[in-house]
Amino acid sequence: MSTLYLSTAYLAPIFYYKAICRYDHTVIEAHSHYIKQSYRNRCIIMSAGGPLSLTIPVERTLPGKPFTKDMRISKHNHWQHIHWNAITSAYSSSPFFEYFRDDFYPFYQKPQAGRFLLDYNQDLQEMILRLLNISPSITYSDSFLSPTDDAVDLREAISPKHKPIKELLPRPYYQVFSMKWGFLPTLSIIDLLFNMGNESLLVLRD
Repeated sequence: MSTLYLSTAYLAPIFYYKAICRYDHTVIEAHSHYIKQSYRNRCIIMSAGGPLSLTIPVERTLPGKPFTKDMRISKHNHWQHIHWNAITSAYSSSPFFEYFRDDFYPFYQKPQAGRFLLDYNQDLQEMILRLLNISPSITYSDSFLSPTDDAVDLREAISPKHKPIKELLPRPYYQVFSMKWGFLPTLSIIDLLFNMGNESLLVLRD
């Protein structure tokens, strides 16, 4: 059985989900040290002004170098309002935004301050997998995952700091602002869902 290691991610990029579709089982790391400026708490969408990064403010719950599982969503910031306005502005004219809108809206309406980031990301991911109509085998680590020859470790390879893995990039699909900015393959999975709807899975498995 092929196994994949990933970090948790907020509205992860499309190639994150392409990786999940390629392997029999995915283990999401919960016990590694938290790394700033990663997909753990940020995503990238395409706005009228170009690529836009959306970041969830987080805070540690214990002194010292924090683990991912211990990071909580900060109480200081109106990030939900900011993110939802940005998503709505970017995708209101996309073919499937109205179709999926009610699935995403509760995540930006219900207060999340003080909640563990890992739990919020997990709930979002489970909803996205349901919308994609896939049921991959995914578990969360109960200890630090040591590198092994039996697993493909993409925990840090899938990062906004690194070039994306070429073979995981999606083929071109319709994007709202492609005429202005060209096709961008590194956007959040919501870009694919809002633009392609039920055909999103075809792009992931191509």
